Amino acid sequence: MKPFDNRQRCVQPRALLICLAALGSTTGLAQAADTPEPGDVETTEKTQAKQQTPPATESAFTADNPFAQPSGLAFQAPAFDTIDDADFMPAIDEGMRRQARQITAIAQNEAAPTFENTIVALEKSGRLLERTTNVFHALTGADTNDALQHVEQVEAPRLAAHQDGIYLNSALFKRVARLYEQRDSLDLSAEAQRLLRHYYKTFVHRGAKLSDADQAQLREINKQLSSLATEFTQKLLAANKAQAPIFKHAKALEGLSESDIAAAKRSAADNDQEDAYRLALQNTTQQPPLADLKNRETRKTLFQASWTRTAQGGDEDTRDVIETMAGLRADKAALLGYDTYADYKLYDQMARTPQTALGFMHRLAKPAVERANAEAADLQAEIEADDKSFKLEPWDWNYYAEKLRKKRYDLDQAAVKPYFALDNVLQKGVFYAAHQLYGLTFKERKDLPVYQPDVRVFTVYDADGSELGLFYADYFKRENKRGGAWMSSLVGQSTLFGTKPVIYNVCNFAKPAPGEPALLGYDDVITMFHEFGHALHGFFANTTYPTLSGTATPRDFVEFPSQFNEHWAMAPQVFDHYALHYKTGAPMPETLKTKLKAARDFNQGYRMTELISAALLDMAWHTISAGAANKDTAIFQKRALKSANIYLPHKVPPRYSSSYFQHIWGNGYAAGYYAYLWTQMLADNGFEWFKAHGGLTRDNGDRFRRMILSIGNTRDLHDAYLAWLGHDPTVGPMLEYRGLADEQPFDDRHEENRAAPHNNADDTTTTAGTASTKDDATPKP
Repeated sequence: MKPFDNRQRCVQPRALLICLAALGSTTGLAQAADTPEPGDVETTEKTQAKQQTPPATESAFTADNPFAQPSGLAFQAPAFDTIDDADFMPAIDEGMRRQARQITAIAQNEAAPTFENTIVALEKSGRLLERTTNVFHALTGADTNDALQHVEQVEAPRLAAHQDGIYLNSALFKRVARLYEQRDSLDLSAEAQRLLRHYYKTFVHRGAKLSDADQAQLREINKQLSSLATEFTQKLLAANKAQAPIFKHAKALEGLSESDIAAAKRSAADNDQEDAYRLALQNTTQQPPLADLKNRETRKTLFQASWTRTAQGGDEDTRDVIETMAGLRADKAALLGYDTYADYKLYDQMARTPQTALGFMHRLAKPAVERANAEAADLQAEIEADDKSFKLEPWDWNYYAEKLRKKRYDLDQAAVKPYFALDNVLQKGVFYAAHQLYGLTFKERKDLPVYQPDVRVFTVYDADGSELGLFYADYFKRENKRGGAWMSSLVGQSTLFGTKPVIYNVCNFAKPAPGEPALLGYDDVITMFHEFGHALHGFFANTTYPTLSGTATPRDFVEFPSQFNEHWAMAPQVFDHYALHYKTGAPMPETLKTKLKAARDFNQGYRMTELISAALLDMAWHTISAGAANKDTAIFQKRALKSANIYLPHKVPPRYSSSYFQHIWGNGYAAGYYAYLWTQMLADNGFEWFKAHGGLTRDNGDRFRRMILSIGNTRDLHDAYLAWLGHDPTVGPMLEYRGLADEQPFDDRHEENRAAPHNNADDTTTTAGTASTKDDATPKP
């Protein structure tokens, strides 16, 4: 059963998300055809299904609804030109009604349970619901409006109730449990065995063994959490728009490029502020213009707008929402027999326990904080060398870090951007690396409708010339788009259904003026490689059952392919192929390239510390006990960071403050943000393997595809990683790549520096959603 909301994964993301709000996970469960079932005998289970069925909506579902049948376009790609906002609610509601009937038919089947009539039947149910919600969540993430947000608010609790109606169906669970007890005698394939274990473990994890009274309580908690997650996401989107600072005079923006100032003027005009300048907010605490703004008051204004965007009282304030969510999550975990929500969430992850994840992060925190403090001292010296007497504050860090970077490495980011034209990075960089490693080729097509004019579509061809799937690229920031970057799917891969993947990447790059090229910073280049790493994970999926396909893996594995793919951005044969001046086509000069490479380790103490701070903050929120309600977000955050010895308020604030931490309150990464750090370890060890075996070669790429990218969640992923790499991963390469190895030497022979215990054969994972993915569905961090 795949997730209703594939934003859960970066894969946002994913997943991802996965990059996926907090609705949980189901795949489509549709019996052979996605048509209404004939009337059934009235039974207790039928009554359960009727209770979870949503009421009729004002607009009835009809045969001409664009979701009534699979799309007739290539790869079943959505016919966006025929889809109207009003189509979603009736299709979602009808999809739930149909799946409820299908679930009842499975549960009430008088024949003895078999893998085919129970597990495969579950996989086949809900196809209408799945294809509708796949498109719905794509639009609510990347191109939302008031009508879609209203549907979100209405449907979130209904979908949560619908999912509970599946996992808490006692007759259905009895059939699944009976098969699980007989699993060793069923003569199933390895993939089928894993799917059966997945269903049984997921049913238990979702409350199938609870008493009726506890199940009723769980249903209410899930309903509240789904509504609150939607409320949080919508409040944050509104806050990002409402709290973006306005400046009356261009002089306040001194230091920004002409194109950036022009963009700020356009942004103000688009928001009914004539003769003014508006700096749009991105999801993270630090904001890109802070590296260039010369006016300290402007920097402070922008930083404070970011830091307090959802903590000012009023309609956009999220503090009550997240405090309530944290309490409900703790109550849910206790109800299900876990000490904390983190214990509940990590039961099927590679780390397995919050203690393991925390221990891993604490080992990283010490060298990161030591380096960050040293960097802060350097920046304070730079301030004083600039004849200033103030103490370093967070809004000063990026500005003086950029000045120091220029001084140390003679590197000006403005000189770098002309070599990173978006289309070159995409086609001559991201696509080129995929061709060199895996033999893929890409052809842009204009014949398929898109949901927004900036979206581009490519057919992806495998090395043998066969069609692998479709890729949608949506790269530019819009006011109605969630912040960050993520990957997800409109259509998933499954040989059971004969479907090939239709995958999209979403980013938030500044859109250039008409006629101007989109020029990226190096961080944006890395984001493109990252999100396409998630896409490759989806494209190479080669599984029978959709529940185990592609990016449907643990959070602390799903970010591994994406972070691994980042390494190819600087591989010489790839870099030289795309880093071309947008006007002349000339390659980046060796001197500039050398400076860029030398500067990569610069400011890594800050980068790692802000990331670890956010991950530890996430874990703090999700290791509270039931009943230990927190009523002051600011005090909780301060205490959590202080207790972790990573509280640097005047130097390094967390990458996300609690009140706008989209990953953990709206994207399915609760108690899972550590995964970005964990998978950096996996990725950096993996890149070391590539370097030791010849680097960027088809043989290495095909082996990685065969042993990692194609398997989805069809086998134990620690075992798969170990078989591919040849040994357990260690933190050594991770620190080395970030220039932190000298801060605290690590001996790879010591057990504490290796990866944690992994899942045993019976502890298979639940579907993670889409890939952030580093910001959502499978988002970027």
